[in-house]
Amino acid sequence: QVQLVESGGGLVQAGGSLRLSCAASGRTFGNYAMGWFRQAPGKEREFVAGISWSGANTYYADSVKGRFTISRDNAKNTLYLQMNSLYAEDTAVYYCATVRTAFRVPALRVDEYDYWGRGTQVTVSS
Repeated sequence: QVQLVESGGGLVQAGGSLRLSCAASGRTFGNYAMGWFRQAPGKEREFVAGISWSGANTYYADSVKGRFTISRDNAKNTLYLQMNSLYAEDTAVYYCATVRTAFRVPALRVDEYDYWGRGTQVTVSS
């Protein structure tokens, strides 16, 4: 049984920072690319950032490039998202997810991921 549990969300002022974590269990964490997605009220879930199984390759949505950093610690089975210079538009529920296939590059589409966490709320006040 694969489980992903996000933490680290909260309320922050515009320009502030947060660090999200995603603790994984039930699968060989280090074999799978991972991703962060977000969903704002009334909007579709969107890709934020992805990282390869080894951590050597990362991908970002244009809207967060230069502000967010995705990383992973395979020894701790944990995925991270460092978010700096937050805008009100970054307000959303943030989800971590793991891709369906081992040893592949990060995926950008929701349907390429098979396991999801329950999400953590990030609220940025302007």
